[in-house]
Amino acid sequence: GEQYVGIDLHRRRSVIVRMTGEGEVLETVRVDNDPVALSLELAKAGPDPEVVLEATYGWYWAADLLQACGAKVHLAHPLGVKMFGYQRVKTDARDSRNLAELLRMGRLPEAWLAPPQVRELRELVRYRAKLVALRSGLKAQVHAVLAKQGVRVPMSDLFGVAGTRLLDELQLGRAYGLRVGSLRSLIGAYDQEITALQREVAAALAGDVGYLAIQAIPGVGPVLAAVFVAEIGDVHRFAGAPQLCSWAGLT
Repeated sequence: GEQYVGIDLHRRRSVIVRMTGEGEVLETVRVDNDPVALSLELAKAGPDPEVVLEATYGWYWAADLLQACGAKVHLAHPLGVKMFGYQRVKTDARDSRNLAELLRMGRLPEAWLAPPQVRELRELVRYRAKLVALRSGLKAQVHAVLAKQGVRVPMSDLFGVAGTRLLDELQLGRAYGLRVGSLRSLIGAYDQEITALQREVAAALAGDVGYLAIQAIPGVGPVLAAVFVAEIGDVHRFAGAPQLCSWAGLT
């Protein structure tokens, strides 16, 4: 009969539990996170097994490999699984078994399994956001150094044209000057990377109907539109606007 496979994915090794349709555990094994090892284990489950793994650390490769091997892959929503919380003793084998059990009973809280193209776009968009956050931290440090030296910043953007002129002409104590110079060159490097990423994102979304449509909303430009498109993915997975708003945490 059909088998259910629960996989608890970790950084180096994973625990795989195979279960019958009646809930009997056939085998629990630990394997290295290696495509060959995972394929061999999956082969034991017969053709088209139902496989579940949690949407945790680095699940992309495993999901792609399992689908390539003919498995029907389900992605467990980490928060949803925690809500069931019926495990007093938390072990990896128990985790894998619970996942397989929930899938078998039709009670698995599933996350959407984003296709590779959407995951690639998310990678770019999320990385860009991360770089912007890091750059903001560097800019805040420049402001902090100037405050220590009692320098007044009259302009709203210290890193715009007027601000750059101010920074160029500043006479600071040696240590402070060194730090501001270092921070400014790091900010310049971040600027370059962020611009390059934005170009890459724009190219990936050229001709995307949703990307263009969403920019008609006041306040939504190319950057925010890319975030929306990447995070939402296939908008047709939602029955309508209320479901989309609920998923986004807006209602």
